[in-house]
Parts: sequence; C-alpha cells; structure tokens
Amino acid sequence: MKPDVLKQLNEDRAAKRPVVLATNLTSGDQKLLYQTDAEGQSEVETGARAVFASDKPATIETVDGPVFLNVFNPPLRMIVVGAVHISQALAPMAKLAGYQVVVVDPRGAWATAERFPGVDLVDEWPDDAMEQLQPDRRTAVVTLTHDPKLDDPALAAALKSDAFYIGSLGSTRTHAKRLQRLERLGFTEQDMARIHGPIGLSIGAKSPAEIAVSIMGQITQDLRQEAA
Repeated sequence: MKPDVLKQLNEDRAAKRPVVLATNLTSGDQKLLYQTDAEGQSEVETGARAVFASDKPATIETVDGPVFLNVFNPPLRMIVVGAVHISQALAPMAKLAGYQVVVVDPRGAWATAERFPGVDLVDEWPDDAMEQLQPDRRTAVVTLTHDPKLDDPALAAALKSDAFYIGSLGSTRTHAKRLQRLERLGFTEQDMARIHGPIGLSIGAKSPAEIAVSIMGQITQDLRQEAA
C-alpha cells in the first residue's frame, strides 16, 4: 500500500469515517472510496455501496480487471434513552449484533451496573448526553421512557443528526402528541417521518423481551435492507 493511501486510511479510521479501500488485483492500483462516492453508478461505486451496507468485503469484476473492496466501517452504536425493562432486554441483543450500546438515563436508581452489566451508562439528561455522543450514520437512537422530558430532547438531537435509525416507544396516540411537540420545535413532517413510532416491527410483541426483539428487527431492517 502506498504511504499516502495508508496515511489517509488511518486518518479516516481515527475520525470514524466510513471508507472502502478498492484494490485492482491486476494492476495493484488502489483508491479510497467514501459514501458520497458510492452514490454513483460505476461498477466500483455500485460495489462500494454494497459493501458499505453489508459490512463485508467483496471482489467484483470490472472492465479493468477484478477489484477487491475492503470496507472499514466505524463500529455500530445504539443509544438507548431510558433504563427500563425493555432496555434490559434490548442491550444484550444489540451487543450480540455488534453494537456498542450506551444507555442514557439521569435517574440513578434505574441506570445501574447491576441492571445493565457490561453496558456504558450515561447518567445525564439526554440533551447533554446526545451532544457528547454525537450520533452519526452508524448510530441507532431508541427512546423508551414515555416521558417527554427525556424522550423529546433526545429525539430532537437525533433528528438533527445523521442517525440511520430513530425509534420511540408509545402508542399511536402518544406518538401523535409527540409529533405535535416536535413540530412546535420547528421540525417538518419530512423530518419527523424518520421516527419509527410506535417503535418496532408489528409482530404482536407484548413482553419487554418481545418488544426488544421487534425493535432489534426493525433496526436491522433499516440498516441492511434500506441501506442496500
């Protein structure tokens, strides 16, 4: 690998920028591709779009010979607002799926290491926490408290970010009231359409664990199907 390519690749990874290293296996030529590059329609650009979405490297055939596409995506993250029972089931599922999980809840009695072993806990108000966490294209944001004082600031921050998934717990009626509050904050219908509410796939989930399964399924669907 050429020193300048290696230097840029290391800088991209340190900055958590998704990047694909394209190597022509015939000529040895190498090029770094970013998500804006993957919006094109060339063979390499189409291939880059696929490996960004799948998180897996691939070799594609081009008119210039085979090209190996090695993807360097930042870690997946899930920010869960609310240290509730559903969160207790969702956090380990997300970790198994490869997410770095952060649970945000200023209520110290809820957000404890005993209830969330091995999970990063942030005992700050969601607006402050979200400012620190900076959701990006590899981040899912889930709000589960049913408390507008906690959920709404997190949703507002998520809508201003590139988070690939935003979901919020609550009935259809609760979600309608939530949208009214967000509209008063200046968000448009197009902005608010990004929020999955009620959260999760419609699978008839009842228990906290079942609801967590429905949420994890919907997040996976957004990540893998809609990004492809």
